[in-house]
Amino acid sequence: MASSTSQTRRVILASLIGTSLEWYDFFLYTTAATLVFGKLFFPTFDPLNATLLALTTNAVAFVARPLGGIIFGHFGDRNGRKTVLVVTLLLMGVSTFLIGVLPGYDSVGVLAPIMLAVLRFAQGLGLGGEWGGAVIMSLEHGDPRRRGFNASWPQVGVPAGYVLATALLTILSATLSDAAFLSWGWRVPFLLSGVLVFVGLWVRLRITESPLFAQVEQKGAKARMPLVEVLRTHPRALLSAFTARIGVDVAFYTFTAYILVYLTGPLGLDRDLGLNAVLIASALQLALIPLFGSLSDRFGRRRVYLAGAIGAAVWVFAFFPLLETRSFPLIVLATAVALLCHAAMYGPQAAFIAELFSTRLRYSGASMGYQVAGIVGGGLAPIIAIKLFDSFGTTIAVSVYVVAALAITAVGLAIAPETRDVDLAGVPQRA
Repeated sequence: MASSTSQTRRVILASLIGTSLEWYDFFLYTTAATLVFGKLFFPTFDPLNATLLALTTNAVAFVARPLGGIIFGHFGDRNGRKTVLVVTLLLMGVSTFLIGVLPGYDSVGVLAPIMLAVLRFAQGLGLGGEWGGAVIMSLEHGDPRRRGFNASWPQVGVPAGYVLATALLTILSATLSDAAFLSWGWRVPFLLSGVLVFVGLWVRLRITESPLFAQVEQKGAKARMPLVEVLRTHPRALLSAFTARIGVDVAFYTFTAYILVYLTGPLGLDRDLGLNAVLIASALQLALIPLFGSLSDRFGRRRVYLAGAIGAAVWVFAFFPLLETRSFPLIVLATAVALLCHAAMYGPQAAFIAELFSTRLRYSGASMGYQVAGIVGGGLAPIIAIKLFDSFGTTIAVSVYVVAALAITAVGLAIAPETRDVDLAGVPQRA
């Protein structure tokens, strides 16, 4: 059963807007943690330790994301995709708005950083439940022959959210004095999220429930304990989803996060140089991700995914030498090609992971496989890269680490079936 073309477009738009807002909120916190949170919430520590503590509260979200995927995945398979997507958007929007009005340490003492960590945890819960629902709604509506293209649009929310959050904070930082930015300027983007979330809700409330979930509901075939059943019936699919994502995440955070550490530390360059390079490359991904999602509809998920992994594994050895030229155009080139390779993996990834699971368990299975991998991949990648460079004194060690992670991704692709032609409305898959 396929939705009308207009309804499919509305679902894709709702997914794109929602995920963009969620990632805007997520990246907003990360950037603010490096700029102001140490000074506001940990002023009794020296600047370095204050920043490290602020980044520690940021890492809380990586722990919360798998939990959010499990909780909201359960309700998404039991109560429907649409309802859960409304709840996750509200949770993220309200949490972000409240961060914007939090008092600092000078006003309420140790309660300030505690409240900050709690709200960051809530953001992680919301994002953990958001991804699976947005991808699955886009996947389960519309022409089955365009599932890769349709499901890739929620993935565009990552670069869209990054560009929006970073650009807005950069503009405020450049136009306000340091005192004004520290006092109230940083709060503006957080408060703006409270307004933007109403736009997302308005769009999401106008979409229909997934037709495939509606079929499951009509047949009385909903799982009582989706996560337990996923673990029992889809272990291979879970392993494939988990391993296939690890290399993608390690490569992404190396190309977008560790680049800032390497440019400003060993190379002694200005932070804005790296931020601008990542901004430009992220803007290119807005078009590249759906392009590769569409190519996966034509050539298959695994083939396009693997091409991106091989490309990233080769390019990482050119990436750092280009950074070391200290030439801004070459730094942009290094980052743009790196994120092109990432887009080749990230575009088909959503459909590939979601199609591994049967409809009645798809929200729980896809969310669990995707979000748990985020801890091992994205959560640890920058820390491991820093330690490797510190221990060996060369970026070759970091490049080898990225290649090893991408090799795990290749194994995840190898043990999975090609999912492009799977009949999602057919007999539940067993792995």
